[in-house]
Amino acid sequence: MNTTDRKIADVLAKFGEPMAGNVWRVQGAVVIYHKALERIAAQAQIQFEPPTIVRAERDEAVILVAGRMGERVEWSIGEALVGTNYRISGKQAAYVYAMAEKRAKDRVILKLIELHGLVYSEEEADEFRHSRTALAEPQAEVERTTVEIVGSDSAIETELKQKISKAKTINAVTDLMLHADTQRVLGDLPEGIRDEIRDFAKARLVELGWPSKKAA
Repeated sequence: MNTTDRKIADVLAKFGEPMAGNVWRVQGAVVIYHKALERIAAQAQIQFEPPTIVRAERDEAVILVAGRMGERVEWSIGEALVGTNYRISGKQAAYVYAMAEKRAKDRVILKLIELHGLVYSEEEADEFRHSRTALAEPQAEVERTTVEIVGSDSAIETELKQKISKAKTINAVTDLMLHADTQRVLGDLPEGIRDEIRDFAKARLVELGWPSKKAA
């Protein structure tokens, strides 16, 4: 694990969140789930000021958000423009204001916990979400073996949990969850099942002694 990954792991551990199941890589960038940042914000007791609407159009929203963690205050801008950095498909509705607010809040959270510039929210750029399963890269130390997982959603959930249970070390669980094949499978699962697997992995990490100075 390099110095940057170590810092990310240490900061997430302070708020009870492991890297495994919460982050993945896209073209070298570390990306974190919006839900994980929401949990961190709750743990850190971050308080947000009412947002300021900077730009309001039918297909575009720009929102300024400020947040406080103790004595520290940070602010950031969230932007969402349909067809540019916010893509929708079919009959999907475009919630530009909600997306802009999510992006702004996520950036503020990352600034307050001092991971801004090292980690990006999944809402940070539309390309991250669409590229997650196609471009996710395994950690350098992960063996280049294929994680074959096929079948129904419930069968996939069962098989992934079995693989997590068989992992004997914190590094083994982290490597499994950060592996490109695992990320591809998780990306195709319903959100509820994905969250269940993530919680199962976290429980296994705790069982193995995470967090610790040797945690990955």
